[in-house]
Amino acid sequence: MDFVTLTIDILNKLAHFAGSYGMAIIIFTILMRVCLWPVNVSQQRSMKNMQNLTPKMKMIQEKYKNNPQLMQQKMMEFYKENNFNPTAGCLPMLIQIPIFIMLYSALMSPQFIQMAGNTNFLFINRLDATIKSNAGVSLDGKFSVTKNAQFHAGKSANVVLSDKTLENVKISKPQKAIEVQGEIQKDAPVELKMTLDNLNLSFAELNKVKEADISVMNIMTKETENIKFTRHGDILIASVPTVPAQDEVHFDVILLVALFGITIWLSQKVMMATTSNKNQDATQAAIQKSMGKIMPIMIVLTFVLIPIPAGALLYLVTSNIFQIAQTVIINKQLEIEENNKQKQTNSKENVIDAKVIDAQVVENKDQDKK
Repeated sequence: MDFVTLTIDILNKLAHFAGSYGMAIIIFTILMRVCLWPVNVSQQRSMKNMQNLTPKMKMIQEKYKNNPQLMQQKMMEFYKENNFNPTAGCLPMLIQIPIFIMLYSALMSPQFIQMAGNTNFLFINRLDATIKSNAGVSLDGKFSVTKNAQFHAGKSANVVLSDKTLENVKISKPQKAIEVQGEIQKDAPVELKMTLDNLNLSFAELNKVKEADISVMNIMTKETENIKFTRHGDILIASVPTVPAQDEVHFDVILLVALFGITIWLSQKVMMATTSNKNQDATQAAIQKSMGKIMPIMIVLTFVLIPIPAGALLYLVTSNIFQIAQTVIINKQLEIEENNKQKQTNSKENVIDAKVIDAQVVENKDQDKK
């Protein structure tokens, strides 16, 4: 089982539990973020340590600025002494990127689109919709097509042999199995073909194939049709009626992109508030402030240009909201830990001071006796 199929199975089970695929994506996001909680605690603890160690790091850099090699050596020794890893803050991001890619691939896959792509959630009309896409009606016997239309086969086919019919015959590499024969022309049927080798049959069975019923999806319009392919030599061929596809702008997806921009801005603001400190110089503060403003805008513009499905955007928005709450909670916990450590340190210092004072009093008394 591949990761895409595994993700779809998880979403399917969560949807049966929660009642909708939109809610399943939210629960999936929360579960992933909860699993990453210890890693995020480590990240924020590392950021706190960096704040406390910044003055000493600056001293080392200033002292050995004319000898970069020695400065690097001293910095590594300093990190080791203080049990500090400067790359620890990157770990949560490195873990989350594969999770997002896995979810994105699952939501864009033919399996999910056929199963739940046209389901809605709250103000979202379709979980597989992007900002601008073509809409088509499934199972109406024709495809809405553009000149660059691409087609994916389903995972299996019903195959008619000369002596029997086989159901649910596996199709190898379904995303590449279907090819367009010739060019797609306006208001003309599209000619689709698939080689017999894509059917998971024995050599003897392949020789007996007469026709096959295959579920075919148009990637551009997300519509699915059950197509009958007939054999011509070593190729299965089908001719399917078409109509021109009409571009449609999905304002619900635009709203999701806007929500993503707002939540990532808030997340950056909360993070900056917890990391800003008196040890930070003016240049670092200015860079951090600029990045906090520019990064959300750049990411939002990227998502406007790249076709991100609504379901993946729902994951990102939920993840950002969780991140904001998590940052506040973890920093409160770290603040309590620091206060407790400071109290313990102060208590020890007071005990030492008291012992020193007592020793001095005793010494003074001895001197008076003499």
